[in-house]
Order: sequence, then structure tokens, then C-alpha cells
Amino acid sequence: MEKTLYTVIIFSENTVGVLNQITVIFTRRGLNIETLSVSPSAIEGIHKFTITVFTTQDVIEKVVQQIDKRVDILKAYYNIDEDLVHQEIALYKVDTSKLLAMGSIEKLIRDYQIHVLELTENCVVFEKTGHYQETQKLFEELSSSIGVLQFIRSGRIAITKSKVERLSDMLEKMMKLEEKVNTTSKILSANLKNDEKTKLLELLKKVNDFHYTLYTEYKNSEIKELLHLIE
Repeated sequence: MEKTLYTVIIFSENTVGVLNQITVIFTRRGLNIETLSVSPSAIEGIHKFTITVFTTQDVIEKVVQQIDKRVDILKAYYNIDEDLVHQEIALYKVDTSKLLAMGSIEKLIRDYQIHVLELTENCVVFEKTGHYQETQKLFEELSSSIGVLQFIRSGRIAITKSKVERLSDMLEKMMKLEEKVNTTSKILSANLKNDEKTKLLELLKKVNDFHYTLYTEYKNSEIKELLHLIE
């Protein structure tokens, strides 16, 4: 099967040892991590790991399932490039005299939309933000023309095209479930407020009326006839 570059986004609390738990899963499957970045997410107290890897869909699905099983992991997702808005940042250090000898510094800056971070008599430091192909193209041009003294590229940073963090939907469902559990606990412990008791009695009355209707009017009906009552 053809391999694709997948971006795995993992949500976790900022706990010691989580990174090792994650990377060992890739290692055991013989997968080389292309890039890795870690950052706080938009959800307070939750960190986000962004990992890129070349593999097949079948393998990445199994990897994400294994990551999900880890105790310290809240949720993991895999994405293709079309699902994301993503960038990388690269820094380049070149010799000042060789750069000036090119005679077309402004054109270089405009063509590649680069920023000058530092300029001294000895060297110039450029910053380029973009996709891998864009930062690599600039590296290759500088290397072939004047040489690159130092070079570093960050891991991919990415956000999904969904409105909020994908984890937010899961957390919302968990909160609703927790509310139901708390209500059940109150009922079992008889620790309800007066307004809660009133709402509970109203709900129980509706359930009782529903059961009575089923018994008196539909007790001889087929299942198909009953389905419309709950649609």
C-alpha cells in the first residue's frame, strides 16, 4: 500500500513520561517520526502533541488505537494534510559578505517572504515560515549559491479546520454524562433539592403515563406499530 504523511494529534495532561509512552508505540512498529512538537492547547490544562509520520492508513489506525489505550492519554486523532492548517518555521544563518555579493537580496526576501532576524558584519539570520517544500526550497537555493552556515527547522505545528479543538466535543459529552451520574447519585442518596424533586416527579409521571398508554392501547400491537411512538 502507498504510504501517506499523516499528522497525529494527541491530547494529554502535562504529565512526566507521556512522551516516552507515545514514542515507544511508533518505535515498536518500526515507524520513524518525521517531526514532533508539543504545546499547550486551547483547553486549559491540556497539552497537545503533534507528530508526523509516513505510513499506511491501516497502520496509523492501529497506532492511534494503541495510543488511546494509554492511561495518561485523553484522546488521539490522525489527520491528512487536507484536514489541517499547518506550518513549519525554519532558521538559516549565512555569511554576510557572500550574501551581499549576490546583489539581489531584496528579490530573495520578496520571493520567499522571509524575515531578517539578525544582521551583523559576519552573518545574517533569516526566518522562513511555510510548508516543508517551501522551507526546503529556500535551503537548497542558499546552499547551492552561497552556502548555509547553520540551519534548523521546527516540527509541524497544526490546527484542524474544525471550529474548536476536536477534544472539546468529547469533553462536552463527558460533562453531560457526569451530570447524569451526579443526578443518579443524588436520587440514590435521597439528597435532592425541592425543585429537583418536583422535576423528578414530573418525569416519573410522564414515564408512568407512557407505560399505561402502551399497555391499554397498544398491548396487542406489533413492534413496527410502536416504533413511531419513540421517533
